[in-house]
Amino acid sequence: MKITKTKKLKVVNEKTLIVAIDIGKVVHYGYFRGPQGYDIKPFPFRNTQKHFKDFWDKIVRYKTENKLEDIVIGFESTRSYAEPLVRYLAQKPVQLVQINPMHTKRIKELIGNSPNKTDRKDPRVIADVIALGHALTVVIPEGSAAELRRLIQARERVIKIRTIMINQLHHLIYLIFPEFTQVVKNIKTKSALYFLKNYPTPESIVSLGLEPLVLLLKKVSRGKMQRERAVSLFEAAQHSVGIHEGRQGMLLEIEHLVSDIENKNRFIDQLEEKLTYHLDCIPYSQSMLSVKGVGPVTIAGLIGEVGDFGRFKTVSEIMKLAGFNLYEVSSGKHSGQRHISKRGRSLMRKLLFFAAIGTVRSNGIMHKKYHDMLDRGMPRVKALVAIARKLLCILFALARDNMVYCDNYNKAHKVALAA
Repeated sequence: MKITKTKKLKVVNEKTLIVAIDIGKVVHYGYFRGPQGYDIKPFPFRNTQKHFKDFWDKIVRYKTENKLEDIVIGFESTRSYAEPLVRYLAQKPVQLVQINPMHTKRIKELIGNSPNKTDRKDPRVIADVIALGHALTVVIPEGSAAELRRLIQARERVIKIRTIMINQLHHLIYLIFPEFTQVVKNIKTKSALYFLKNYPTPESIVSLGLEPLVLLLKKVSRGKMQRERAVSLFEAAQHSVGIHEGRQGMLLEIEHLVSDIENKNRFIDQLEEKLTYHLDCIPYSQSMLSVKGVGPVTIAGLIGEVGDFGRFKTVSEIMKLAGFNLYEVSSGKHSGQRHISKRGRSLMRKLLFFAAIGTVRSNGIMHKKYHDMLDRGMPRVKALVAIARKLLCILFALARDNMVYCDNYNKAHKVALAA
């Protein structure tokens, strides 16, 4: 029988030097622990090239003096603060691991029966977690995968800022021309932004005249908005209840917000163009893109977060990285429900969840499976999470085998066998 369950790799033995680092923005704290618990007191070193070299030289001396063979260096997941040091250590003959902050918190309270947290205590706790065998592998994207991670992160930040601006714009429009959003539902479109920039008040719409408004609206929307919409907008402007007091300041802010939103849209387009370029440099990306309903942004984000799908041997490992692994709380006669752990990369879960929404539409590849789940009484969100997990399994298999997705594969395979 083939065993597909993932196993923990024992990396610590009697010849292993454990190096724990408490990451800081300016100052890091290092700590060494050898076999039988021999250690040195935690010491500070700064986030500079010179101090990195001194830190590495100190590791080598300790390893040589104690006749050790392997070095395992671990640290808590701290996003960008750890990256310069991690990139430096990745070039050395060491094994890098990272620790879940939730693990260090629990071990810390277990050892000292206190939630006390200091820079000198944390490295010891990190070393304890490594010694217990609960460390995680470090994902260090390289080449195009590293570029994809940065591009996706930049895109996420820009979209977040743009959303704030759009919400502010909604608030101002409600004060000056509240009927505008009743006629033009989506103010993020180019047509809506054009009118808010050039004709932001009801009076400016009325002064334009009905027929010129019909022609202009049709031109700006490229024929999507016909005469009926222009008539509705014109009538709404004639009977608007928008306020007049303090209008100049609000108009100035609307102009500024619209200009900024347009700039953000252009920047997002540039990011997505770069995404496409670097995605083409990943050999298995086209296999993943063959899944109908899963776009380049989703695939780019997944590759950026994972680094290299080829590093994972089983789908269980990558499921855990995304925080999509299942758990339940059961005891005695109580049987708990199963939930996803959410102890992983939140961006992966977000991308897969929205991809799942795209695949359950009427012509989507997961439409039938999704509605089968709903018919069994499964809540919609839970069903979408199940579809997201299924998508991750499919994408992992396509990347692993470098194959193109085939809808209804089992059915087509049976027909071919029957023939």
